Amino acid sequence: MESGMRDMPVYAPIDPSESMDAIGHHIQQYARSRGGHPALIDEQGTLDWRSLVDQVNRFANRLREAGLRPGESVAVLSGNSRDDVALYLGTLMAGGCMVPLSGMASTEALAMMAADCQARFLFVSGQQRELFGALRARLTDLPAERIISLAGALDGAGYALIDWLAQTTATVRSEPVTLDDPFNIIYSSGTTGTPKGILHDYRFRQRQMLRMSRYGLDGDAINLVSTPLYSNTTLVSVLPTLYHGGTLVLMAKFDAHRFLELAEAHRVTHAMLVPVQYQRILAQPDFDRFDLSSFKLKLCTSAPLRSAVIADAMARWPGNLREVYGLTEGGISTSLDCAAHPDKWDSVGVPTQGAEVRVIGEDGGELPRGATGEIVGRAISMMRGYVNRPEQTREMLWTSPEGEVFYRSGDMGRIDEDGFIYILDRRKDMIISGGFNIYPVDLEKVLLAHPALADATVIGIPSDQWGETPLGLVVVRPGQAASETAILEWANRQLGKTQRLAAIEFRASLPRSAIGKVLKRELRAPYWAGN
Repeated sequence: MESGMRDMPVYAPIDPSESMDAIGHHIQQYARSRGGHPALIDEQGTLDWRSLVDQVNRFANRLREAGLRPGESVAVLSGNSRDDVALYLGTLMAGGCMVPLSGMASTEALAMMAADCQARFLFVSGQQRELFGALRARLTDLPAERIISLAGALDGAGYALIDWLAQTTATVRSEPVTLDDPFNIIYSSGTTGTPKGILHDYRFRQRQMLRMSRYGLDGDAINLVSTPLYSNTTLVSVLPTLYHGGTLVLMAKFDAHRFLELAEAHRVTHAMLVPVQYQRILAQPDFDRFDLSSFKLKLCTSAPLRSAVIADAMARWPGNLREVYGLTEGGISTSLDCAAHPDKWDSVGVPTQGAEVRVIGEDGGELPRGATGEIVGRAISMMRGYVNRPEQTREMLWTSPEGEVFYRSGDMGRIDEDGFIYILDRRKDMIISGGFNIYPVDLEKVLLAHPALADATVIGIPSDQWGETPLGLVVVRPGQAASETAILEWANRQLGKTQRLAAIEFRASLPRSAIGKVLKRELRAPYWAGN
């Protein structure tokens, strides 16, 4: 696995003078210079930097003692916790590649991810006890001694964390790494339903951390983390905060009212949120009674934020708001400074420093400003590729007439005369619900397996709670009897938590094009009218 990842292509521009400063090594200084400064705050209390660095080093030393070799993968199935953060940094300190797994994925998808990255170890939190119970039998390549419970005893795990770390010291033992070495793998389901592992190297993350520090994510930051650590959205703000010795306030599970309580109590300065979280927080009846004057900047990503929500946040929530648009794969990177550009709130801003965005047509040719097409981009941070999927890696590439490699976004949009980018539609019909990507084809495959259905499609419709949510439109076979409720319950039992359908509607037929494609735009239009 290690050599295969090292040999993967690098599409980011290379700077021969670029120096290496790995985060695991970099934070060692904070045990001395910021020893008593809060590093992590959660419902258990506060962990200072001296204690965090000690825990990071114990994880790193124990992983090496247990046989982890440089470049090998360490997977974790957990929520947001101090142990999760320490394990993440400890894996990097040991020279390993971190692979955070989503607790919202199906057991089948999780087993595929663990096999795909060739996970050497798996750590499991107590919150994922039930999911792990269903998953354990599928993990045929992971013996019990390489599965560690982050809580107490766990059936199928070889150790509880307290026992696994019992004889390990916090003595610093650095594992050398290079800019080309694997940092993490983030899994994102593809349109085929097969998980794709997005490989980031140290070059990708180091450049991203330095770029995000320009937004104030530094040693003075108090960053309230309310999205899961297995999401790249979260890591974009978490890693620079840690790199610069700041403070993370961790929420194990997002709750809008609790977010406001924590923000006030800890004098939070920064937060990275997805659009639906802004909607829920601003909708709290007592929002205006909380003292949020410590906020310097809120960030938003994963989906475009509606201009009406931006206006509400700018009017009632202290501090600036900056919208960030990009891919987990990298390549595309834009930012909208909402305070500086109130006339551009319908856009996702302009390319960040070192990034370039273009729009291309169906024939792959570049389109002029103002024309609508697929957004492509290149930036200083670009993935090395999809793990074990060279063909899918090639499919997302577009090469400019100048010979430069750009990433295809799958999003339709345009660039205005001032260089601001507007997202107009999704080329791949992806649904973003509560900040999570849902691919309709995965849900359609489940529906079409129902014996009473002759045809089915899934579209995204507006949702006050989730931003948008999947709706199944189905055609019943002649002579078959089935209810919408029964089909909904049947399908949702087979889908991951974030994939579940909101409703089923019967249709006599589905509109199709001359070549047989379902006309999803036509189906969506009545639901989105007026939104």
